[in-house]
Amino acid sequence: MIHVAIVGASGAVGQELLKLLEERRFPCGSLRLFGSARSAGTSYPFMGKNIVVEELTPDTSFAGIDIVFASAGASVSRTYAEQITRHGAILIDNSSAFRMDADIPLVVPEVNAEDALLATKENSRRIIANPNCTTIIMAVVLAAVEKLSHIERVHVATYQSASGAGAAAMMELQEQHKQIVEGQSVTHNKFAYQLAYNVIPHIDIFTDNDYTKEEMKMYNETRKIMHSDIRVSATCVRVPTLRAHSEAVWVQTSEPLPIERIKDAIAHADGCELIDNLSLCGHPAEDGLPYPMPLFRSGLDKVAVGRLRKDLADDNAFTFFCVGDQIRKGAALNAIQIAEYLINHQS
Repeated sequence: MIHVAIVGASGAVGQELLKLLEERRFPCGSLRLFGSARSAGTSYPFMGKNIVVEELTPDTSFAGIDIVFASAGASVSRTYAEQITRHGAILIDNSSAFRMDADIPLVVPEVNAEDALLATKENSRRIIANPNCTTIIMAVVLAAVEKLSHIERVHVATYQSASGAGAAAMMELQEQHKQIVEGQSVTHNKFAYQLAYNVIPHIDIFTDNDYTKEEMKMYNETRKIMHSDIRVSATCVRVPTLRAHSEAVWVQTSEPLPIERIKDAIAHADGCELIDNLSLCGHPAEDGLPYPMPLFRSGLDKVAVGRLRKDLADDNAFTFFCVGDQIRKGAALNAIQIAEYLINHQS
């Protein structure tokens, strides 16, 4: 049995971690929940018990804990990482704090699960980084294609839901729609502008090259995860959907690939679901979907892929549209899959 802790238990990802640990029957010998002073004292049900959130402080001891899932932001992870791992716990961190550290594995289990084992080696920092949500969703699909032909370039436009900015952002979007319907002034706090009835081509801060940090994460993280010289150019956009992220992706490979071969590879890839039934366009949803849509992907584990077609401007390229639950596969599920891999591959 594995002794587990969640740091940031009251947030959207922390709550999803709690739900998934129970759904997947993760072998928890014990579970402790940690949060800020504001959330301390709140209790959450787990496996028939109510577990009270403890305040995370400089005096908190993680002795006796095997795996810690952290989803409380980069500053918290940096502050408490050494404290968390001091007695031997593995930290699976969902923030950006350690993703690009050379000695920290950055893992998507369907792509590079074996890298997670580096964190268990002697003299390692005992930290595994969970990638950015948009990177995870794209990398699961790219890994299937890379087995057919080396991917040289990717262009991607993301359509990212409110959930990427946290539970409060989801509530803000819902409140904005209510304000509009009731004829009230629309307020915003989590986003730079009103998100309801709008799209915002700005996620995270801008860097010196005029790409945002979110866009540069997709460039740098994809290369690290895939151990590849792949080049990714991204435009990341916030859209008024609640939870699942969508991405329009253009891929250039070293050699031309028949589109049916690509479809077959994706259909059989771990973590992917092919939804490419254009003959169903206009039919009721109960007859099946013609392509992936965020409305239908919330709460699902797999990344849905559709609109697969050859690129008209490049014989070595093709495009697709994919959708994944940002809180689930883009965060909590990916972290738990890492932990499951470690358990199943203990020496």
